[in-house]
Amino acid sequence: MFAAERRQLILEMVRANGAVSLRELARVVQTSEVTVRRDVRALEAEGLLDRRHGGAVLPGGFTRESGFPQKSHLATAEKTAIADLAAGLVEEGEAIVVGAGTTTQELARRLARVPGLTVVTNSLLVAQALAHANRVEVVMTGGTLRGSNYALVGSGAEQSLQGLRVSKAFLSGSGLTAERGLSTSNMLSASVDRALVQAAAEVVVLADHTKLGTDTMFQTVPTDLITRLVTDEPPGHDDRSATELQALADQGVQIAVAGASGNPGGEQVPATRRAPLPGPRRGHVPLRSGAGLVEPTGAERGRVADLRRR
Repeated sequence: MFAAERRQLILEMVRANGAVSLRELARVVQTSEVTVRRDVRALEAEGLLDRRHGGAVLPGGFTRESGFPQKSHLATAEKTAIADLAAGLVEEGEAIVVGAGTTTQELARRLARVPGLTVVTNSLLVAQALAHANRVEVVMTGGTLRGSNYALVGSGAEQSLQGLRVSKAFLSGSGLTAERGLSTSNMLSASVDRALVQAAAEVVVLADHTKLGTDTMFQTVPTDLITRLVTDEPPGHDDRSATELQALADQGVQIAVAGASGNPGGEQVPATRRAPLPGPRRGHVPLRSGAGLVEPTGAERGRVADLRRR
């Protein structure tokens, strides 16, 4: 493939998806990441796209949100590795919340094997992945369906989460920085994600390396509320992603890198073993030993019962 044809294909992929990793671009155009990086630099010099932490994005600073069909084909190997590692953080009998996203959908497929689990979600894709799990109870929020990512959003979703208390929240997003935390490109999705965070004692963010250092419009989880980040190992040449990981670790975020033997901040988390989660972060209610949910008040019991009738 000639350089002009290759660069045109790269440009079309970025325009269709908003953001694409160098690894994915190299796979599609069937060349090396070194060659793709050179093409991306040339396109950036023409003002047609921007380079961003191991990938390419639309020009203009903040990336736009891609739809589900585009997202489902991006960084698939990375999402699989992240989901495998994140599933090891879930214990039998826990109650958790899982947000919308293609990475959380991959996680849900693995959670189907965890007995006694209760999963609260606003994602139709997460619920579908768990629909036939024999010993997993799925609780859907209310809300208005947002077709681009098959998620329930709006005041109905947020109100249905009030009074709920679970052990962990698993969230994804469009970007993650040490300075601002997790962010997304849609206001309604961001608002529901914030409600999911409020329901959980610990927050686990699932984000592949292409999202590191990317900042989008609406903040969902500030850095000081993120308990753990589960990510994949950045390419060796991606110094900026490594720097961002170190900055997150310096702010107290525990980093688990899928496929790596160690993590920034000194914590060793092999990808094939379960890593213990820390105690509740400041401002969270402690959980009872051996249970996923805190003992609810009378009003909270009514709220959970109402959720389960939906």
